Amino acid sequence: MAAPDALYRLEAVRHQYGDRLVLQIDELEIKRGETLCVIGPSGSGKSTLLRLLQFLERPTGGRIVYDGFPAGDGVSLETRRQVTCVFQRPVVLDRSVRANLTYGLRVRRVHHDRREVDRLLEALGLDRLAATPARTLSGGEIQRVAFGRALAFNPKALLLDEPTANLDPRNVRLVEDLIRDRQAQGTTIVLATHQIFQARRLANRTALLLDGQIVEVAPTAILLDAPRDPRTRAFLNGDMIY
Repeated sequence: MAAPDALYRLEAVRHQYGDRLVLQIDELEIKRGETLCVIGPSGSGKSTLLRLLQFLERPTGGRIVYDGFPAGDGVSLETRRQVTCVFQRPVVLDRSVRANLTYGLRVRRVHHDRREVDRLLEALGLDRLAATPARTLSGGEIQRVAFGRALAFNPKALLLDEPTANLDPRNVRLVEDLIRDRQAQGTTIVLATHQIFQARRLANRTALLLDGQIVEVAPTAILLDAPRDPRTRAFLNGDMIY
């Protein structure tokens, strides 16, 4: 049974693509309002985990409990709209930057405050590009557009897959400042990243995912400075353990 402060609970979750087992998590809770950072090498299952948490796929085995209810085939549209994900290679609409931030809100018939959209554009350094077709932008700019679009939905759970991978240090800071802003508002955030220092800056807890399995999960300072599992120590030291 999920703890009262858990937004997600994963129970004996298994996920396969064909004969290949890509995720095997016996138990994991994600607390309401926390930022959980998931670290691990490429191919360890981080993106697959985010897809399951967004209900884009149903696990092959086990179950995911969201907000106290099992998330099966019958996940309601209302529930799906509470969760937004920004993937590493986001897709933008063939519209202006501003329209990318507002289109989804109009489709959902959600009233949006133009000033709030203006604030997001400015905070992401996109205000001068507001009328620019989004598909003409650089990879890093598109990443920021996708991030702003996710924030415009004001989700209960924000899932981020390497959100600053294509950004220079200045824009990394812009994005991280907005993540902190959402943390202060109580948004539950799951952040998949290769960047150990980003986990230290942003996450309440950090989990190491290797070969689709959670090796260790702990408060970030403890996991990064005094990990219990030798595989975690090896990963943090840059040793080839995978």
